[in-house]
Amino acid sequence: MPTKQQLRIKYKNKRLALSFLQREMLEDLLLIQFQQVHIAIPTTVFTYAPYEKMREYNPELIIQYCQFKNPLVQIFYPVLDENNAGNMHCVLVDNDTNFATNKYGIAEPAHGYIATATEIELVIVPLLAFDAKGNRIGYGKGYYDKFLAACAPNCIKIGCTYFDDVEIIEDVNQFDIPLDFIITPYSIHQFNTPLLVNH
Repeated sequence: MPTKQQLRIKYKNKRLALSFLQREMLEDLLLIQFQQVHIAIPTTVFTYAPYEKMREYNPELIIQYCQFKNPLVQIFYPVLDENNAGNMHCVLVDNDTNFATNKYGIAEPAHGYIATATEIELVIVPLLAFDAKGNRIGYGKGYYDKFLAACAPNCIKIGCTYFDDVEIIEDVNQFDIPLDFIITPYSIHQFNTPLLVNH
């Protein structure tokens, strides 16, 4: 069974091998899959700016769809807490928000209202790989696991990736927070039934 570190290396390389046109096509397919997920678009959505150096999936099309489906939606982005390693703030953005680059080269809002994790109803979570139980592999810094652990129980946690799942991740631990949905260009994986799901 592969370890997290082995999978990080494998899926970083797989992503880096994708051309711009391949990523564009896969992102269009991911949007189509997201539109098939039977959830109500809530009023608070937490997303992220992609780590372009690693050709991370860009959720911007999904955010635009959320804004179309619910014009009242508020969009939040992460800002790393420089004074508390491993934590991040949840900052509201709008059309006037300025972004700055953090120490990893990822864009963050430079200002804005800071919400608590419990205010967020839907989180779009970055990931490198995932397994058949909804466990995700990120970059190993622990920011998202800490944030997701602080979210309300009915918060919907969705990951999007260009690639299919692996059978099992060997070294999952008690700090790893599984997701509710993971979407690939060709499939939707549901692991839990969040309270905001439409039936």
